[in-house]
Amino acid sequence: MSHPPSQSNEREPLLRETHAASTSPPSDVAPSSSSSSTVLGPGQLQHAGANALDLNLSWSLFVDAVPVILSYILQNSIQSTSILIVGRLGPEELSIAAFSLMLAFVTGEYIPPTLPPIKGDDPTAFTGGSRRTDLSIHFQRCLVLLWTLLIPVCVAWAFMEPLLLRLGQTEALSKGVQQYLRILIIGAPAYIGFETTKKYLQCQGIMGASTVVLVVSSPVNLILNIYLTHYTSLGLWGSATALSITYWFAFILLLLVTARSKIHKRNGTWGGIRPRLVLELRSCYTFLKLAIPGILMVGTEWAAFEIVALAAGRLGPTSLAAQSVIMTTDQILNTIPFGIGVATSTRVGNLIGNRSAIDAKRAAHASAFVSVVVGALVMTAMLLTKDVFGYMFSDDEHVVTLVARVMPLVASFQIADGLAGACGGVLRGQGRQHLGAIFNAVAYYVLALPLGITLAFHGATRLGLEGLWIGRCDFPISKWQT
Repeated sequence: MSHPPSQSNEREPLLRETHAASTSPPSDVAPSSSSSSTVLGPGQLQHAGANALDLNLSWSLFVDAVPVILSYILQNSIQSTSILIVGRLGPEELSIAAFSLMLAFVTGEYIPPTLPPIKGDDPTAFTGGSRRTDLSIHFQRCLVLLWTLLIPVCVAWAFMEPLLLRLGQTEALSKGVQQYLRILIIGAPAYIGFETTKKYLQCQGIMGASTVVLVVSSPVNLILNIYLTHYTSLGLWGSATALSITYWFAFILLLLVTARSKIHKRNGTWGGIRPRLVLELRSCYTFLKLAIPGILMVGTEWAAFEIVALAAGRLGPTSLAAQSVIMTTDQILNTIPFGIGVATSTRVGNLIGNRSAIDAKRAAHASAFVSVVVGALVMTAMLLTKDVFGYMFSDDEHVVTLVARVMPLVASFQIADGLAGACGGVLRGQGRQHLGAIFNAVAYYVLALPLGITLAFHGATRLGLEGLWIGRCDFPISKWQT
């Protein structure tokens, strides 16, 4: 359903109600419908000037981003909980679990969050074309294509040991990572299903359903991890088993929430299972054409994380354990700018789809402002806790000391990282993911990684793990400037 530009603004939900009476959000799982916080009218926004910073708009965007950020933090906390619990078994188990989860994320699990908002074949039509049920067709298409792409990934997980050995990792680490990934294969389809369903709901303004599900799932994951890891013979493998069970529990619960959601029923987006429409070749091609640049955009960044982890494995067990702690921490922190970027992508894409370019520009500026403020707060917290933070993961004094030395480096790029995430969200909202992929490739593989590896291993410096993270610091600054 199309709307003239004068009727659109940054505070409207993605999928508008067709009846004028439905102007306020129903009382259902949708805590962050941005339409409820309107302060300025659309006419005011259109004429106030695109370059002026609107604090009300910044707050509105932040409110929209909070459920998304909480959802990603809660989702990452599921993996982080596993690493925290496994860390008590010893530095080697800590390294295997953290390395496996990062590798799983890099090779497949990061893909669903990077996809453009679920919509119809028209890249600018967030209402899914002329029929609302087109939204559910595209949702099913996402699931089918992503599950198909998962097949070769699972094959690679099942036979990962030879590759890791060729990359210079120890036999114990390589064998342990392969076994951990083999167990994670059980839960991988559910992880992708959860993320895709979350996108489907977010496009309808149901931003908080996944957060509610994760709030319920997190204690289940904690109990399963503690029991299977420390009170059964599974040990380390109990952690991977608990994760796979949790992924399926969360996916099934989110489907049940979706089926019972009053907003979802009122939107009328579900059109039933339609295999012929789902597998229509032109639509599948359109989806992949939009998805692949976004996958490459974020994938280049996460692949660089894995390269840093592989390099840390050559520095010895202490450096690898410390890298596991820092990598896990940075992965959680990265969900904040990433969540802001997702909210920005959805907002900007919706406004562009409604031909409201000035409002889209203002939303982009507001996103940058929010990311700077949040980044400054995160940086301060990290600097204040650097000396004790490592004890959350390990009792090994050498590991904790090395974490304390590297933590200020991680803190130093939080503001720039936030800006980079916000800019990435704007590019995805514009359908220009290919530019983000290019910026990431240049910033990481031309600047950051060569610098970090040189500082870590070159005879004149030999800074070890600190050198690797100095290079990581250069990435968000270089990307933002680019």
